[in-house]
Amino acid sequence: MKITRKEVEHVARLVRLELQPEEVERMTTLLDTILSYAAKLDELDTSGVAVTTHTLGTDNVFRDDLVHEALNRELALANGPDQNGEAFVVPRIIS
Repeated sequence: MKITRKEVEHVARLVRLELQPEEVERMTTLLDTILSYAAKLDELDTSGVAVTTHTLGTDNVFRDDLVHEALNRELALANGPDQNGEAFVVPRIIS
């Protein structure tokens, strides 16, 4: 057994979970199964396996940048409730 009932109760207390006795038993069994499987994976020889960050090879997945004409200032300012011809006018928040 990789994990004990006492360890499950301790972790449950740390994360503020109130587990019933039958839940502690079930969690102990489940976590023990998971840890046993992880231990099996540790036995594998991965010395010839290259380190990867993605399972699929990816190239640049972004689209090419396209140059567009800038938005006209008057047109942009027309969308605001109050403007002074150069920028939006907003209430002063710092006195």
